[in-house]
Amino acid sequence: MDLATTERQLTPSIEVREERAADSAAIRAVNQQTFDGGAEAHLVDRLRADGDVVVSLVATSAGRVVGHILFSRLPVETEVGRLPAAALAPMAVLPAWQRQGIGSDLVRKGLATCRDQGIDAVAVLGHPGFYPRFGFSAELARRLVAPYRGDAFMAVELVPGALAFERGEVIYPPAFAVISASAPGSEPAQTSTKPD
Repeated sequence: MDLATTERQLTPSIEVREERAADSAAIRAVNQQTFDGGAEAHLVDRLRADGDVVVSLVATSAGRVVGHILFSRLPVETEVGRLPAAALAPMAVLPAWQRQGIGSDLVRKGLATCRDQGIDAVAVLGHPGFYPRFGFSAELARRLVAPYRGDAFMAVELVPGALAFERGEVIYPPAFAVISASAPGSEPAQTSTKPD
C-alpha cells in the first residue's frame, strides 16, 4: 500500500472552500499531476493575473489541497444583450484521490457559488459521461457560437431560461487562446476537466 492510499484512508473528510493566496503552489501541483503537464497550471495563473476568475475552489483533506476547480468569465453576446456566464476549466483531483466524489463536490459547490455571484450559465468542454449529472447538456451548448463543438461541449443554465435565445457568441478570456497556442499537439486547455 502506497503512502497516498494510507493517507487517504486516515483522512477521509474533505472540505471544499474558496482558494486562498497561500494555496497557489498546491493548486499548481494538483493541476500538473492530474494532467501530466503545465498547460492547465499556466491557464490558472494567467486567468488569475488577467482578473478573469469568477470562482476558484479547492478540496482539502487535513489541510492538504487534493482538488481544484476554476470558473472564469465567459460573457455571451446575444440578440438581447450580454449574458453573464462562466467557463468551467480546469477541474482537477489528484490521481490518488479520484473516484471518491471529490470532483462532483467541487462541481456542485462551484455551480452554486457561481449562481450566488450572478452567473446565469456555465459552459464546459469535458467528459460527456460526467457533466450531464449536474445538468450540463450538449443540446444547450449548440446555441453558443464557440471554438468548440460536439458532445463534449456542454452548458448548464443556473437561471432557468438563461440560454433560451437563438444564438449567442461566447467571448473566452485571452488566456485560453494563449494556453492552447503554447501547447502544440495537445488538446485545447478548455478540455481540462477530468471527472472524479
